[in-house]
This record gives sequence, structure tokens and C-alpha cells, in this order.
Amino acid sequence: MTSNLMSALELQQRLNKSLISSSQSLGWSGVLVQQYQYQSSSTVCEMEVPALSDHWLNLPLGNPAQLNQKRDDRLHESIVQKGHSIFVPAGQPSYWRSKASDTDETMLHIHLNPELVRQVAQTSEVAQIDLVNCFSKHDLRLHQIAMLLLSELKSDGIIGQLYVESLTQVLIIHLLRHYSTSTQNIAPKPSSLATVELRQAIDYVQAHLDQNLSLAEIAAAVRISPTYFSRLFKRATGSSPHQYVIQQRVERAKVLLKTLTV
Repeated sequence: MTSNLMSALELQQRLNKSLISSSQSLGWSGVLVQQYQYQSSSTVCEMEVPALSDHWLNLPLGNPAQLNQKRDDRLHESIVQKGHSIFVPAGQPSYWRSKASDTDETMLHIHLNPELVRQVAQTSEVAQIDLVNCFSKHDLRLHQIAMLLLSELKSDGIIGQLYVESLTQVLIIHLLRHYSTSTQNIAPKPSSLATVELRQAIDYVQAHLDQNLSLAEIAAAVRISPTYFSRLFKRATGSSPHQYVIQQRVERAKVLLKTLTV
């Protein structure tokens, strides 16, 4: 991205709110999750946001609040509340105006790397991506995915990188389906993992079960892109890669427990 684009860190410094928690120190790949709290005030807040280097998803978590957004000389106004979503694609500037309520408001920001979105789009048979601005859309499915990411953030990434990567891919696919104008890639792709590829993936997981496995690592072992591997693996086993890893760790723990009790 060019240097005249604003990063998530620069946006964080400009926002007039307190940062409650952030995934920045957790090393999540391609996604940054931050929870903010607006301070109580009776004033009207206005802010120009230059074009961002990442796609920006803004989700209200608290009480309803009045918010305006201006883009392309058009003013959008709404009472935003929990279950609503605001999405600003990378490279697009925006203007914001809000009237603070009598209580503190909590917001969840999710920043997505455009290159990761492009990779997921390619492996999801989408030939062209055109993510579009969306203001105050009622989207409970998106809210559910975001809450799972927030829960993992609050637990300091207890389940692991593989789980976060899977959730991020689900989030991106949802955005590609409902927040974009796109065309389908007509090039045919394999519909299943070959037996040898599935065996290689399982062997890799078993050999590294005591480590913080990532989807990219497992997919690299069979030379398939992470997003496409995830789909094929679930089709072959009935479980997503992160679910399979958890299941295998539980089974290994059971075996270990038996040896300790004998």
C-alpha cells in the first residue's frame, strides 16, 4: 500500500476513545481486532478519516447512538446499535460525525489485510473483488463471527492461531458474499483432497500437536493454499482443521491420563 494511506495504528492514535484491548501483541496474521470505549460527553464529535491501508469493520456493542457518515458528497445518518455493522473498504476516505450519549459506548474494530482478502477470494472461486462501503447494516451473522474473535481476544488467544485464522476466513467469505460486487471464477478446481495429501496433513498435525499450529503451516505441508485446504479438509474429514487439532489434542490427553493412572 502507498504511504499516503492511514494505518490501523495511526487511526487508533486519532480516535477520541480509550483502547480496552487489542490483538496486536498476539501476532494474529492478517487481522487486527480492537475494542474501544467512547468517553461520556455531551459534545458533538467530528472527524475526517483518510483512506485506510486496511479494510475497516466497525461494530457497536453498547447502547444505541446517533452516527453520521459522509462519502461522495452524500450524508448517511442512522441510530447504530448492537447487531449493526459499518464497513469501509481500504483506500476509501470517510467523514464521521457523532453525538455522544449520556453513557459510555463500546465499539469493536476489525482491520483486515487486503492481500489476505484477495487470497481468500481467489481460493473461494471469486475472480474479481470490489468490496463496497456499508453504513449501519443489520447483520447478526457478522456480529456472531466478530463476537467469537472478541472472545478469543479476551482469552489472550487461548485456543490458538489456527482457530483465529479459521474465524478470519469465515469473516472474509461473509464480506465477499454480502459486502461486495464480485464475479465468479469459472476455472474448475479439485473438489477433494487426494488420499496422499490428506495423509500428509494428518501426519503433520500429529507430529506438531504440541505446538501452536497455524492453518498456513498445515496447508504448506501439502502445498495447497490455506483457504482452499481448509475447505477440502473439512469436506474430507467432517471437521475444520482447528476442530480436528482440538479433537486430536483431547485424544492425546486421554491417553496420557490413562498412563498416569495405571
